[in-house]
Amino acid sequence: MNKKLLSLGLLFVSALTAMAQTTSVSSPDGKLQVSIDCKDGQALYTVSYDGKAMLTPSALGLKADIGDFSQGLKLKDSKQGSVDKTYTMTRTKTATSHFVANQLDVQFENADGLPLEVTFLVSNNDIAFRYTLKQAKRRDVRTAVIQGETTGFNFPETATSFICPQSKPMVGFAQTKPSYEEEYTPDAALNTPSAFGEGYTFPCLFHIGNDGWVQVSETGTNGKYVGCHLSDYEQGKGYTIAFPNPKEMKGMGGNGAAISLPGSTPWRTLTVASTLEPIVETTISYDVVEPLYEAKTDYRPGRYTWGWLIWQDNSTIYEDQVKMIDVAAQMGYEYCLVDALWDTQIGRDRVEELSKYAQSKGVRLLLWYNSNGTWNDAPQGPHDGMNSAIAREREMSWMEKIGVAGIKVDFFGSDKQPMMQLYEDILADANRHQLQVIFHGCTLPRGWERMYPNFVASEAFLASENVFFTEYHAKKEGFELTMHPFSRNAVAAADWGGVMMNHHLSRDNKSRHQRYTSDIFEMASAIVIQTSVNCVAIYPNNLEELPQFELDFLREIPTTWEESQFIDGYPTKYVVMARRTGDRWYVAGLNGTQEKKTLTLQLPMLAGKTVRYYTDKPQKKGEILPASELKTLKVNANGEAKVTIQPMGGIILAE
Repeated sequence: MNKKLLSLGLLFVSALTAMAQTTSVSSPDGKLQVSIDCKDGQALYTVSYDGKAMLTPSALGLKADIGDFSQGLKLKDSKQGSVDKTYTMTRTKTATSHFVANQLDVQFENADGLPLEVTFLVSNNDIAFRYTLKQAKRRDVRTAVIQGETTGFNFPETATSFICPQSKPMVGFAQTKPSYEEEYTPDAALNTPSAFGEGYTFPCLFHIGNDGWVQVSETGTNGKYVGCHLSDYEQGKGYTIAFPNPKEMKGMGGNGAAISLPGSTPWRTLTVASTLEPIVETTISYDVVEPLYEAKTDYRPGRYTWGWLIWQDNSTIYEDQVKMIDVAAQMGYEYCLVDALWDTQIGRDRVEELSKYAQSKGVRLLLWYNSNGTWNDAPQGPHDGMNSAIAREREMSWMEKIGVAGIKVDFFGSDKQPMMQLYEDILADANRHQLQVIFHGCTLPRGWERMYPNFVASEAFLASENVFFTEYHAKKEGFELTMHPFSRNAVAAADWGGVMMNHHLSRDNKSRHQRYTSDIFEMASAIVIQTSVNCVAIYPNNLEELPQFELDFLREIPTTWEESQFIDGYPTKYVVMARRTGDRWYVAGLNGTQEKKTLTLQLPMLAGKTVRYYTDKPQKKGEILPASELKTLKVNANGEAKVTIQPMGGIILAE
């Protein structure tokens, strides 16, 4: 072979090698594309939608005790496939989901010859990807500790963010943080430092200017991994996956993830679109996970009353809980939540009596528990009932015996692997005793409605109790509830904890600070914020004070949905959602601003129909809150309906 032919041959081999270091996968409709490139030992991916860059080159990789998989990588192989599945649920925004995606499995090898697989699933608006560490043929290694990820999310520099800061550990009430209860900052520059230097909690929403939107989160996390969040922004790298702060849980336990091999990380998810509709309607949190066990019973959705929200700790006494059970019965609600301190202020024997009384009224109890063993100083009891298998068996057997329907477990304050395992253990044990579970003071649920069939919802945001605590948060309620449909509630059920009908945040409904949202806003929030067991914070005085049409609506509030559609809105400003239960549609809107909004809504599902129209009258001088009214509204044949939402007000259109 002459030198010219040899040179051409080497060039051909080099070209093949270069080609082998790049691969890609597109959505079924071809609009969403992920490209993977291995350059100078670094694995990178980019994301485009409709030809526009949504994620610029971003790092892939992780570091483990068995090897470094963040550098010195070679792309060895890739394989294409597809996924097409349909499943049903009762706990989420839609009853039936059809997930169709293209799959790409990319095989990498690190500098030591150890394998790493990255799996991408790409549907028309969603991306899910995860890492799998496998056993190396030449090494008898069966376990690994993942010490961190280099996974990046590098957005175009013109993007802005709608994100919530991660708290420092061991701060806040009784050292119970982080608990995902910080404030969102809207439309912030990417390089804005996080409030506490700890990055940002999932989910994270980004506005890519005129090109669209990206939501970043994760799903499928259980006791086999840590709960992750995003780091602060770094120029040129963007945000990266961050592991829990080592100081969480008073420093107990490591902050890495111990896995057996082969073993996979949770899925990192991106919802990518030119509009907000796919962001709000996404089901990616559930599409890529599977149930981990069968439901022990047919868990019943519904509504619950909650005395603690307005009446606070002093209300956890037998007499007050009887009053709240009576309200639930009068309203046709399924449950009544008995909050903290019942073990000392009521006592177990009288809780048994209370449960019997509730059941005689067609109501079942939900009981509050402190999660704590040793990881924070939350004083409320009952303590040490959920933190070990022996304690859980004792408590849950007793609750099953006396007919309790579910538990609310509070004060977790960590995303370390032992805490993620505790969530899973509580859920699995509760299912064995036919108990539904709500978590508060807790992490974001990550696909849990599908993974754990007795999981209802989590708090994991600044919820209704803060409206009670301070006037500042009462004034921010509109801001918060017009943020969550685009972020927190878009990826998981959210226990906001109260459709609040008191005009003042006090037992006498006259003292302390006022509520700043209208009655119709509160009623509409029951439709906008999705959870299958919803709190309606209605009290005995409300039964006498509220207009009959408001009480009638509060009695009919549905909590399970066959279908949900985003109609209109902008994060922290306003939102309009449509949800269908059976063959009936409810359209609900919230205005989070001090300016009235007149909108022409596109409602093809109601075209030509005359519907009930709940709305606020313009607020008169001297009124604390505007008066509400019930009218009828004819939606025209084209499905258009013109509505006005008053400042901090709401609307409901109902068949």
